[in-house]
Amino acid sequence: MRNRLIGIFLCLFFLMPTTSAAQTVPVTRRDGFLLLWNSIRRATLENREPYFTDVSKGSFGEDQITYAKYRGIINDDEEKFRPDEPLMLEDALLWLFRTRSVDDISALVRENLSDLVARYPLPGVEFSHEFEGAPRVVDHSVTEDNLLSLMRTLDDLLLQEDHEVSLYGEKFHGKGTAFGETFDMNALTAAHRTFPYNTLVKVTNIANGKSVTVRINDRGPYVEGRDMDLSVAAFTSIENRSKGKFRATFQRFGDATLVGQCDDTDPRRAVRIAKGVHLIGGIPGTFPLGKDLVFRSTKPFVLRSVRYPDGNVTDLNDWILPDESHPFTPSVEGEYVFTLGSREGRRRELRMMVTQCS
Repeated sequence: MRNRLIGIFLCLFFLMPTTSAAQTVPVTRRDGFLLLWNSIRRATLENREPYFTDVSKGSFGEDQITYAKYRGIINDDEEKFRPDEPLMLEDALLWLFRTRSVDDISALVRENLSDLVARYPLPGVEFSHEFEGAPRVVDHSVTEDNLLSLMRTLDDLLLQEDHEVSLYGEKFHGKGTAFGETFDMNALTAAHRTFPYNTLVKVTNIANGKSVTVRINDRGPYVEGRDMDLSVAAFTSIENRSKGKFRATFQRFGDATLVGQCDDTDPRRAVRIAKGVHLIGGIPGTFPLGKDLVFRSTKPFVLRSVRYPDGNVTDLNDWILPDESHPFTPSVEGEYVFTLGSREGRRRELRMMVTQCS
């Protein structure tokens, strides 16, 4: 009887409504940046960039933060990163636009934020005209929910953006690309001015709905108004070659080395829900279609929702205790987004790409 009462008490305790820290507590600069970085699945490559003095080698997120500094995504004009300070809106916007490669990195600066937000309207962003020069962001700290809202809005806008795509073939076949590869017009590759090398991008022909996934291995095109050059193989798989160009939408998947695996042995696993609350086994970056993923931890946590590749969201709000687990079997290919939380109200979005394995 006593054990039963204790069980009932624990269930009621964990189901008691709480004010989510994700909604009220500012996200730290470290956690905010890693949330942005991990969502794009960009690889970190070896570099000789000096560390920030307060982000030591081997510390949580050091690899991603140092590489982002090397690539200009994080400003390197200060010796310190201030990882535990609240993330401010202006920095959040800069990192958001830079991680999404919406323009050349040299154009993604504070002075251009008003133009960028005019191009991509984002929630909760206001500007002040009190000072000379370009309007300045009304700066304030952001919560994790604020940041997730900015990310979702921009990512949705980018999915809907209309691009002109062109063809490049025999003239360049066998020549070197901007990244040192040999261009093969029969491979499913593409050139883009800002997407990182080795990024996988799904290109969908707006006129006929046909799609192809290509790998970025070159820079270009350099014709005004055009946004991507496709190899002959990629272009002709979704449009007649005689057309020469067409309008398309882009969906960026991430680095080919991170999303191209077809098993659940991906070593890059997201495990952290909140401080002291970690998933056993974690969530891999890629996962096979039809296989069971199991959620469990040594601490209580809640699986709040699952967003499916088609954009539909299923609210679960399933509390999982230390002696319990929650299996999940992905039913279609694409990106899944799991929202998990801790008893203290911390919230995390963890993403996983599901692929069909032969």
